[in-house]
Amino acid sequence: MFSFDHRDMMVFILVMSLHGLQSMITELLPEFSVGGLGVSIGPFWFVAMSVVLLFRSFWACLAIPVGGIVFGEILIGDFSALGAVEGLLVITASWFFAMSLITDPTDPKQIAGVGLLAKAMEETAAWFIDVGKFYIGVEELEAISWLPETVWATEGMGALIQIAVAGVVFGAIPTLFLYPRLRGKIEPLLGMRSVEGRDGSMVTSSSLKRLVVWVAILPLAFGAEALSETSGGIVTFTPEFVETYGQTFLLVPIVVAAVIAFGLVAYRQRKVEGGV
Repeated sequence: MFSFDHRDMMVFILVMSLHGLQSMITELLPEFSVGGLGVSIGPFWFVAMSVVLLFRSFWACLAIPVGGIVFGEILIGDFSALGAVEGLLVITASWFFAMSLITDPTDPKQIAGVGLLAKAMEETAAWFIDVGKFYIGVEELEAISWLPETVWATEGMGALIQIAVAGVVFGAIPTLFLYPRLRGKIEPLLGMRSVEGRDGSMVTSSSLKRLVVWVAILPLAFGAEALSETSGGIVTFTPEFVETYGQTFLLVPIVVAAVIAFGLVAYRQRKVEGGV
């Protein structure tokens, strides 16, 4: 499960670069509002859902938040070490639990449902963490002044909309069509076989342990996020290239991520065709 060899490295690099690529592309798209709540279109989660669930390894899960950090924070000059901890913990744990529920990797509906669950878990954790920061006074959120409990509703509605938009419209639905077209084609390029299914219930002792880990890391993620709001992040890299050079600077991480992702695929394709 946690073994790491050259194939795991290639999976990590592929997922990291693909997620970074689609994340930065969606940064160029405008936000829209639903009922006064701002909603971002991206990231296009069907990329992560389709590719990560092909391999179902811890390193593929970890590559999702790392891709966001490398291409969406470091390369654009807006990085805070403590601010990155929440995503590293929550996103990795959410996907690591969700993928353990898969029994039939040939069923696109099950894959899409599991991917949607992972996104829902991530948004739910972010909801609790944001409300927690509001109650300890490190973040201001929209709430009725004489009834602060309304912050649960406003933030919860925002999380629900994100689940619907990012998790369903730009996640589960495209995954139904993309995943079966990738399965059996990407894995051989990386020298791997397609993951086989298993018999029995979706919920196993292993998945329950992973769920316990997900619950246990929430206080850690909350603590790191709250500390980042008050300490300045401890380790930061903030030249803020986008503010200096404009939105066109976003093309830099997009090009870098595309070169890495498609370069890796092209390199492996030549190796496979050459019998290596």
